[in-house]
Amino acid sequence: MIITKNTVASLTYTLTTDDYDGNIIETVGKDQAVEFLFGNGKLLAGFEQGLEGKESGDSFKFKISASDAYGVFNPQAVIELSKDIFVRDGELNHEILFIGNEIPMMDRYGKRMNGTVKEVKDSVVVMDFNHPMAGKDLYFKGIIANVRPATDEELNPSHGCGCGSGGGHNHDDGGCGCGSSDSDGGSCCSTNESHDHHGGHGGCGCGS
Repeated sequence: MIITKNTVASLTYTLTTDDYDGNIIETVGKDQAVEFLFGNGKLLAGFEQGLEGKESGDSFKFKISASDAYGVFNPQAVIELSKDIFVRDGELNHEILFIGNEIPMMDRYGKRMNGTVKEVKDSVVVMDFNHPMAGKDLYFKGIIANVRPATDEELNPSHGCGCGSGGGHNHDDGGCGCGSSDSDGGSCCSTNESHDHHGGHGGCGCGS
């Protein structure tokens, strides 16, 4: 069976940035093969295109440019917020205000978003609301472990990202990720999904 719409493929792979031998975002070995459901609009188009038509035992190697993955880095998404926002019970919440921490927040319209603490100044906090993988080209290489038809439950999930059972993991603990817990947060999920990921890196963009 080949990978096409409504099939579930098990993959072992390495995801890097910069080039195929660049910074490793995630490595999935033979004993950790991850399943993905194809053709339901939840995966990056470039990810599906790079694997479509392949079958069990085939190797793959492809690049997804930043513009087709999580977009270019937007400097306007790096903003200064008043420290007053982070005051709790009259005191500044130092437990979350440290460089590199991702903080779930909400804009004036009620939309959830995550910001990364870049700098803590005297009266403001510099937050970066770009996706962690923004501006990065993604390089995948690996092997197709198995391909099978999707089950009715996988095609009509009650929740989650539509990945195969036992498939990846994301920041929402809901499956469908391409990032490990110690990565920068890589993902095969569509950029149309919300940037809702915290509590450990992995997945990065397949929010509920």
